[in-house]
Amino acid sequence: LASSFAAAPRRLPISAAAPRRVAAPAMSAVPSGLDVLGPLAKEKALAKNANKIEKLKNEKCGSAMWTEGYEIADALRRGDTKWEDLNLDDIDVRMKWNGFFHRPKRTPKKFMIRIKVPNGELTSEQLRFFGKFIERYGEDGCGDITTRAAIQLRGVVLEDAAEFMRGLDAVGLTSKQSGMDNVRNMVGNPLAGVDPDEMLDTRPFMREIQKRLTNDGKGNQVYANLPRKFNISMNSTRDNFAHTHINDLGLDCAQDPATGEIGFNVVVGGFFSGQRCAMSVDFDTFISQDQVVEFCLALLRVYTEHGSRVNRTKNRFMYCVEDLGVPKLKELIAAEMGEGTVLRPRVGGPIYPADHAPHRDILGVHPQKQDGLFFVGANVPAGRLFAQDFMDMADVADEFGDGTLRVTVAEGLIYPNIPQDKLVAMQAHPMFQRFLISPGPLLRGLVSCTGAQFCNFGLADTKLTAIDLCRTLEAELDIPQTVRMHFTGCPNTCGQAQIGDIGFIGGPARVDGKAVQGYSLLMGGKIGETPSLAEQFEKGVPADLETLVPKVREILIENFGATVRGSGAAATAVAEADDGEWKSPALRFRAENKLA
Repeated sequence: LASSFAAAPRRLPISAAAPRRVAAPAMSAVPSGLDVLGPLAKEKALAKNANKIEKLKNEKCGSAMWTEGYEIADALRRGDTKWEDLNLDDIDVRMKWNGFFHRPKRTPKKFMIRIKVPNGELTSEQLRFFGKFIERYGEDGCGDITTRAAIQLRGVVLEDAAEFMRGLDAVGLTSKQSGMDNVRNMVGNPLAGVDPDEMLDTRPFMREIQKRLTNDGKGNQVYANLPRKFNISMNSTRDNFAHTHINDLGLDCAQDPATGEIGFNVVVGGFFSGQRCAMSVDFDTFISQDQVVEFCLALLRVYTEHGSRVNRTKNRFMYCVEDLGVPKLKELIAAEMGEGTVLRPRVGGPIYPADHAPHRDILGVHPQKQDGLFFVGANVPAGRLFAQDFMDMADVADEFGDGTLRVTVAEGLIYPNIPQDKLVAMQAHPMFQRFLISPGPLLRGLVSCTGAQFCNFGLADTKLTAIDLCRTLEAELDIPQTVRMHFTGCPNTCGQAQIGDIGFIGGPARVDGKAVQGYSLLMGGKIGETPSLAEQFEKGVPADLETLVPKVREILIENFGATVRGSGAAATAVAEADDGEWKSPALRFRAENKLA
């Protein structure tokens, strides 16, 4: 990519030519996943060895919930039906096509809702909608910024589902096709449009792809029966904020050195799971700006037809790439895009160049490419938000900026378009006492999934433990650099532990012969232009602070240049820890508040 990021000429316009449209499939009275499949995919979905989700989709596709979900919610609200009479496959599986995730193990009869937020862009109106909606649920209502820069809201009851989905429509958002075998939230440069270093503002492409994939938020069955979930990211700088190396489809802005044309080099197959974690491989393809939307949609249709539908642990796109090979896949995609389509080979340097640019830290105050305007990045500890937080975030956007903000894959906030004369007053806003603009070296790099607090798969608590650990160690150590610690509650690794400097994966551990929550520990993940995945070096570490604080302290001292502060409470705390009597402020807080 080194030569791909030369000084960029004027942006090429997006083509005004009419995009290729896919004929709407003939639908059954009750939508079946088979309705959108060609002969090859239909044969796979009907085979005896097809997995149970394929059989469920054959019977009735989750897209049926785009209508039935409203009807079920309204019937419950009117009292025309009751929870016990509902079809559990509809509630626990198919409602995920609406973005509604039932969590019976942790929060029975309450739902997490995942909202698609392409490139993490939100308006103050949308933020206030989130805050007002979850406010009714009191302590049960909260939200999270996800590692795909989406928003998840928790505590919602099914009776309110129709009201929520209609409210989303009214503010220009959708939760449809945000779960199960659909394309998840598309991620990109959180500074798109204001970044002095970007080659291209990728937002128009992402908005058009989202519109086409979801039928402008109404749901599009053509793209609702993939073999497995699918992640797309678009990268426009050498920082690679979008992490194209861990997405099923990564589009890296590049400049053709021969013509000066700016387009996208393609990488494919990156994914994380409990069984395998893989970085993307080179697809040896350069697509023009005119081709990018149609390329993405054609690739998804090819994957729908040719991907495996047997073992869901081996159905991600990387397995399709390995089964068919890159040349055959390129041939199929070009044919799907239409007669005469030519997919050119990759331009520029190697996929992961040796000569790499440093990854920028975008927390704090930074000048935009627009004269006199700045963007401000703030830390949201572990990405957790409550109703009042959403309201405060909206107020700050309106008072000091243009009424918008972006959420990031690092679970933070970016406020764009702040005039210079408002910067001082903005930084004094009370919200930034919670969401620090200049956080410490551990909190600023902290990323965490939901963990066992809400997730059915969670084997360990994450967010509270992670925040306590960061604050405790920041109080006792001088740490000369940002250390990115990623916490994930289970091997499915939604918290992306493999890209952290230090990664924590929830799993079993034992203390005095008794089973307790624990972590496997990883080190060595890198992001940016030359990424790499962390490797596990220890497992079965108890997930309590008495164990984690001294262990992580040692890691920080030995590997990241940290030093113990020489006097006062911090040094005393270290001595107590060394004597096996660790009593951190976080532990005392937990005990006093009965949170331990």
